Amino acid sequence: MRKIFLRIMLPALLGAYFSTATAQVDKKVLNWYNSSKTGMSTEKAYKKLKNITPETVIVAIIDSGIDIEHEDLQGKIWTNTGEIPGNGIDDDKNGYIDDIHGWNFLGNKNGENVNQARLNVTRIYADLKPKYDAIDSADVKSEDAKEYALYLETKEEVESNRAKYEGIIAQTIQFKEQMLPMLPGMIANMMEVEEYDEKSLKKWKAEGAQQEQMKQMGLALLSGDLSEEAIDKQITQIQGMIDGHYNPDLNERAIIGDDVYDITDTDYGNNDYEGPDALHGTHVGGIVAATRGNGLGGDGVADNVVLMSLRAVPDGDEFDKDIALAIRYAVDNGAKVINGSFGKSYSSLQKEVYEAIIYAQENDVLFVHAAGNSANDLAINSNFPAVRYDFQELPFTHLLTIGASTRVHEKELAARFSNYGKNEVDIFAPGYEIYNTFPDNKYEAIAGTSMASPMVAGVAALLKGYFPSLTMAEVRQIILDSGDYFGDTYQKVPGSEELVKFDNLSRYGKVVNVKAAVELAKERTEAK
Repeated sequence: MRKIFLRIMLPALLGAYFSTATAQVDKKVLNWYNSSKTGMSTEKAYKKLKNITPETVIVAIIDSGIDIEHEDLQGKIWTNTGEIPGNGIDDDKNGYIDDIHGWNFLGNKNGENVNQARLNVTRIYADLKPKYDAIDSADVKSEDAKEYALYLETKEEVESNRAKYEGIIAQTIQFKEQMLPMLPGMIANMMEVEEYDEKSLKKWKAEGAQQEQMKQMGLALLSGDLSEEAIDKQITQIQGMIDGHYNPDLNERAIIGDDVYDITDTDYGNNDYEGPDALHGTHVGGIVAATRGNGLGGDGVADNVVLMSLRAVPDGDEFDKDIALAIRYAVDNGAKVINGSFGKSYSSLQKEVYEAIIYAQENDVLFVHAAGNSANDLAINSNFPAVRYDFQELPFTHLLTIGASTRVHEKELAARFSNYGKNEVDIFAPGYEIYNTFPDNKYEAIAGTSMASPMVAGVAALLKGYFPSLTMAEVRQIILDSGDYFGDTYQKVPGSEELVKFDNLSRYGKVVNVKAAVELAKERTEAK
């Protein structure tokens, strides 16, 4: 599911919705994730690689699309040399016409694209509604009992969320119309001054949570982040969730015209690698591959990669069919690492996605997946693609599930939004205050396990390129074995104030360390 990243938080009434909002852009945090003090020691790793010429590794980015013309990604985009651009012919016979830099699984041959989409829970509800909406529970057949229970569950989730967000909009409008005009005077009275500016407000010491909240709103007001225009934009975004994510009547797949439940129906898509909103995918791609040391934005983790853009994540939940086909496309066209910064609570084609991940595994391709941003224990709440399936026959040997860490190692190492799981999340990586590429040659700091996952994808590609004799299974194990161990430290459980040993939040109790991974890769390569 695509997340909406914002720079500020509205008052407490919106706190739940904007719990994954990012901090304001602060260039002091530029490249912290590559540092040795709080990050992954990437810079120190490169000092150990000076005399090695790496092989180029293809990293597939399954996401919302990538701005392939971004200044910081030049020379970092994969090109399919088997295809002749613009001739309308499938030159390399891979089933995709003019797929020069990847493929867009959310479009049609006329160049039209899906942007807004429902969540999978809404799709399930919409699919089951005609069958069960008018039926009495007493009349449900025994063989339909499980499906009927799913209908009731999805109906409740969809309708309750629609009501919740409609309430948030009403409260936000009330805040804008009634409180916002009075806010400057209220803050001045609170400070006991006639007027104030950003400098004086920053210096002023708040007493208690209420004053601190007022102070933060005042700073947001002065910066423009709490202007009427900014609030209207947020209202529009929330309304978009009601009209898109939780709208049972939306038929987002109509412009494509395929059977979304038929994995063999593959004659769709186009070569629009960016799509209508490439914000998320461009940022993810930059974390992996943004040009290092050029003074533009943040540095990418890997200097030896090219990005394959596979657009399969709309503003809403991804379709399992698109994900399965994108994984197979990546494998068939030479990717050694696939990054999946997406996830959802419900999955309709679990077996097809599982089989695609196993297909990658059989071809020695590593799939790196974000753990999700709901502060959930994945032992209780799944984030699909799942770390295991009830029907699963083969163990995953080429899957990594990544939680998000912060710069603060004292009690707050796990980002407050990150999903976790003692046996479900493999390792953590930086995922908070990550400054990198945005479309149109811009740069922003955002947060999420969506940012942590490409950190690890970048490390995996780096290791494979500099130590090509390693298999991706070996690369995976090196990343896990070489991480910085924090397992014995007490950290807050994401979403709460409870302190537990970091070991309880992931399998290895570690944060990725690139320098240590390089050292271990060298050691294990020499031992072969």
